[in-house]
Formats: sequence, C-alpha cells, structure tokens
Amino acid sequence: IKDFIASGKPFLGICLGLQMLFEQGFEGGTHEGLGVLGGDVVAFELPAEFKVPHMGWNAVDVKAAGADLGIQSGTHFYFVHSYFVRPTDPSVVALTCDYGGEFCAAVRRDNLMATQFHPEKSQGDGLRLMQRFATSPVEVA
Repeated sequence: IKDFIASGKPFLGICLGLQMLFEQGFEGGTHEGLGVLGGDVVAFELPAEFKVPHMGWNAVDVKAAGADLGIQSGTHFYFVHSYFVRPTDPSVVALTCDYGGEFCAAVRRDNLMATQFHPEKSQGDGLRLMQRFATSPVEVA
C-alpha cells in the first residue's frame, strides 16, 4: 500500500482504509499503522446520549484539503465506526463531522484520499465524491 501511494496513482481508503494510514491505533491494544500520515486512531469517548458505534447519516464540513472535491458543507454521508483518526498535520483534513464533538471524517494529500464514512453506502453524494476523486487531476509533490 505504501509503495502504491508513493507511485502517485490515486489511492482511496474507506473506513479502516483511512485508519490504517496513520502511525498507530488503539483498538484492542496498541498497534502500529502504516505511518503514511502522522497521527493516531482513538476510540470515541462520548456522553451517554451518543451511541457507539457511530452509525448513520451525518453532515460533514469541508476544510481546505477537501475544497476541490465538489462537496458542500452540510452534505450527509453514512458512517459506521467506533474509532476516529487524529492527524498531527491539520492540512490533510479534508472533511470533518460533529458527533459529540468534531472529528476528522476524511483526509486528502496529493494522490491520497481516505474517508471515515462509507461513500459506497452514501447514495448519490457518495458516488459523486468517488467519481470526482477518480477523475480529478493528481498532483504529487
């Protein structure tokens, strides 16, 4: 996966495909990730009125790294997860979501994009997001 990303070809990670890109995760112990992006993967610690896993439709907010994805803030995507990523570099955060507090819902850097939500389960908006990513020019630094 690291070699593929380094090749400059477009890479789209979904859910665990986002989480594995980071340096470490804490699901079922401490585990080393691929280290493609700096940061870690942590469990939700939420008030009782928020169910974990976070499952269902939630709106995202577009950040600078997601400005070219054709997604507007307020677009809803389908989430199913108990853990979320905390990137050390805020410039890679493309989308955020608020579920008992703001968390990173997608990252974008060069030819890499990864989402915590499931675009393939998010109907038209998810398909548009995947199509836009697949047809966008890739600029590798």
